Order: sequence, then C-alpha cells, then structure tokens
Amino acid sequence: MQVIFAVADVERAVAFYEAAFGWPRNRRIDYSNYVEFHVDGGTVGLYERSGFAEEVGAEPAALADGGVSSSYLYVRVDDVDAAAERLEAAGARPLSPLLERSWGERAAWFADPDGHLVAVAETAPVAA
Repeated sequence: MQVIFAVADVERAVAFYEAAFGWPRNRRIDYSNYVEFHVDGGTVGLYERSGFAEEVGAEPAALADGGVSSSYLYVRVDDVDAAAERLEAAGARPLSPLLERSWGERAAWFADPDGHLVAVAETAPVAA
C-alpha cells in the first residue's frame, strides 16, 4: 500500500505527521519536494503540489478554506485516545468525534493542515 498526499508545504506536512504518528522516514527516498514514511506494510508520501502535478499530469484539486479531501487515510492504532490527542496537538482540525462506530471500532476523523482527512481507530472492547 502506498498513499501520496499533495501538500502545500512539505516541511510543515512532515512536521505534522511526525508529531501525530512518529512514523519512521524512508531515508532512501527523502527529497526536498517529497518525503515518505514507513507505515505498517506500506508508505505514506508527502509530495509538494507542483511536483505532484508534474508527476501525475494533472493539478491536484484546490480546497476552499475549511474544505476537505474526498477520501481519507484510515489508521488503526493500539491507543486511539492517545492518537486523537497527538493529532490535535499536532494541529489537526477535529471533524467527527471519537465514538464507538457500528462496525465495532472506536474512530475519529480529522483534517490535516492541507485538508486531507485522517481517521484513527481501534477495535472497540467486546462487552462481557
């Protein structure tokens, strides 16, 4: 799995994701306009918007102030309360609160500084 986000400022995005998740960087792929993190069997990349556009042959959609992307990164974690706190402390905008969801997980959604949606979740405890 590989997810790549087009971002306005790579340094800002890197600082956000390091503070929120602490994922290790892929040091073999670490450029001024692109940084990649190792994430459980895959990678998350942060690509400066103009480089992203040149690579894919299309300009990424611009989001209006307060707008969010039309897809999201869903990250399962061991401690969703701590993950939600780290996201907020890193500067994420809370969107949907941390609640038990109908599919058996506790999850919350946030917007990163570029408007990309990030959800954190953990399996809800089973009632005895």
